[in-house]
Amino acid sequence: MPDTSLLLAMAGLLAVIGGIAGVLAGLLGVGGGIVLVVAFFYAFQTLGFDSGMLMQVCLATSLATIIVTSMRSVLAHHRKRAVDWTILRGWAPGIMVGAVLGMLAAAYLRSSTLQGIFGGLGLLVASYIAFGRQHWRLGDEMPTGVRRAAVSPVVGFLSVLMGIGGGSFGVPLMTLYGTPIHRAVATAAGFGVIIAVPSVIGFLFLRIEDAPPWTVGAVNLPAFAIVIAMTLITTPWGVKLAHAMDPKPLKRVFAAFLAVMAINMLRKALGW
Repeated sequence: MPDTSLLLAMAGLLAVIGGIAGVLAGLLGVGGGIVLVVAFFYAFQTLGFDSGMLMQVCLATSLATIIVTSMRSVLAHHRKRAVDWTILRGWAPGIMVGAVLGMLAAAYLRSSTLQGIFGGLGLLVASYIAFGRQHWRLGDEMPTGVRRAAVSPVVGFLSVLMGIGGGSFGVPLMTLYGTPIHRAVATAAGFGVIIAVPSVIGFLFLRIEDAPPWTVGAVNLPAFAIVIAMTLITTPWGVKLAHAMDPKPLKRVFAAFLAVMAINMLRKALGW
């Protein structure tokens, strides 16, 4: 049985992480995964868990929380008739294939390599959050046929390697192809479910040495439970704040914060 003081410290850190992730999700409309992976990594490392597969635990646990949050989100958006089920059905097979390939790749990559991938992609996401414009367009409708078959697995693959749902890549992709932003956000929630479910099933069969207490496969159960509970409480607070203040300056602040975290991940990956 792990030391009681360690468990209390772990629970306290995870409660703070879940609370902050929930507020940011409600306030800025960003997926919790982009915050959770970094927070899990530093929390577990601070508590003394720094195995060569720590990033796998962070990715898998983040994706497990996304199953719950994305399902809740897509159902809420469906009640408002905001989900584009034609896009979701068409893109689902490719995204699912990419998610499975991403999980298999993550299982064999070193934690430092995954840190580097997260850092590089995190900088791209931060740049889009800070400088992206709603009027940017690559086309008037989402790709179909060969282009969809080529792009959709990439969305699933990269999302799993970052431990995130459908928002960070799906929303920009859909808006660049003329999908209204509210419809893109709603449909990307469905992407999150498609990404998270098959990848988490695969992560449950991994064997992680020196993992944090009560980790099944690569999924840490206390982190999953505490974060889900806290986001249920704090996400509505973020929504209220979003209606009370202008979120645009806050998005730039968040983008800067994400960029700093991504650069630090790259630093660690390079051994500096």
